[in-house]
Amino acid sequence: MATRNGSAEWRGDLKGGDGDLTVGDGVFKGSYSFSSRFEEGEGTNPEELIAAAHAACFSMALSNILAEHGHSPDLVRTVAKVHLGQSDEGPTIKRIDLETEGQVPGIDQDHFAKHAEEAKSGCVVSRALAGVKEMTLAARLAT
Repeated sequence: MATRNGSAEWRGDLKGGDGDLTVGDGVFKGSYSFSSRFEEGEGTNPEELIAAAHAACFSMALSNILAEHGHSPDLVRTVAKVHLGQSDEGPTIKRIDLETEGQVPGIDQDHFAKHAEEAKSGCVVSRALAGVKEMTLAARLAT
């Protein structure tokens, strides 16, 4: 299997420092800080990257499941919302909300929702995030 990489550099203390991160070999580069992570400051943060990875993985998994059942989708669009909160251990991802919409000819809403649940439990990133206590899913078939 393939090995994927990312890197990050942090300069300074937690609240006053800042950092840069790179996805892969430079496909995306961004800055991050205490403010961008725990407040509403400029830049990105690890949780946004997790959300993007989860949305991408879920969309691919759902598309594959649908195709395997004879319903190749025209489009699957997913938004993942990662909720960071405080716990006894410190900052923690407390919940992830997945919202997906599909344009899939020849399928009804119930069938789409069933396959979306399969993708939620089966996608690689969902499995990697199994320690998150709550993961919700809203699946809507576009008309």
